[in-house]
Amino acid sequence: MIVIGAILLILGLLLGISLLTLVGAVLLVVGAVLWILGTTGRMVGGRKHYY
Repeated sequence: MIVIGAILLILGLLLGISLLTLVGAVLLVVGAVLWILGTTGRMVGGRKHYY
């Protein structure tokens, strides 16, 4: 999710498409939050690991 978010963010900035930039930023933030919660040992969505 983090990788896809970064790719969409970069493509949105290069191509000037604001929708891609927004979706990429949202995916990047959500992926980072889920990654941090997963590494601290908290269960996310009923799973101990989220990937």
